[in-house]
Amino acid sequence: MDGNLESLIGHAPQGDAPHGSTGAESHGAPISRIVAEVAARFPGERITLGEMAEAFGDRAFGLLILLLLLPSLLPGMASVFGTPVLILGVQMGLGRRDPKLPAFIARQSIKRADLLRLSGASSKWVKRIETFVKPRPGWFVSSAGDKLFGWLTAYVALMLILPGPGTNGPPAFGNIVMALGLVEADNRTIAWGVGLTIAGCLFATAVLVVLCWLGVAALGMVF
Repeated sequence: MDGNLESLIGHAPQGDAPHGSTGAESHGAPISRIVAEVAARFPGERITLGEMAEAFGDRAFGLLILLLLLPSLLPGMASVFGTPVLILGVQMGLGRRDPKLPAFIARQSIKRADLLRLSGASSKWVKRIETFVKPRPGWFVSSAGDKLFGWLTAYVALMLILPGPGTNGPPAFGNIVMALGLVEADNRTIAWGVGLTIAGCLFATAVLVVLCWLGVAALGMVF
């Protein structure tokens, strides 16, 4: 990455900029509200991932993973964000309460205006799921649930990094649902996201295994 995330997501579909107050008193769909909260917290023209990690504390994992994965729903964008998502996932899987980003990731920045457009990049299925998200207690919002979230996110990141036709979207979609649930402390949404993520990762893994098998078979025929 070149330090300018907006150069990668600036062509995301234009959506209406979210309005309203921030925090728990905000209204609207979770993604729009979260994006509005981040933008309101940082009034400057640009926002770095490091600034967001510091400002949002134990909510930073979910916020950063969500914001990094939304562009992966756009064609060709998934592999770009795989490495930072992998680092965040491993840290969460190891039990960290807040992210510690390497300098080369922490200094990646995004224009505030482009951040507001991210909510328009989410698919219609994500928007439908948003209407059901609300705080709910349960195992998936516990420390053990956070570790499961982290390792599943790390696996998703590997699927984003590895090349393969159709292997990016399904895992990323499930991870976005999980991240929505994490940020909103919604046990039920995280549970649905876990199921979708596992299904998406199994599909992506199967595709990659088949491709590897075909590649080995092709080499065997040549040599």
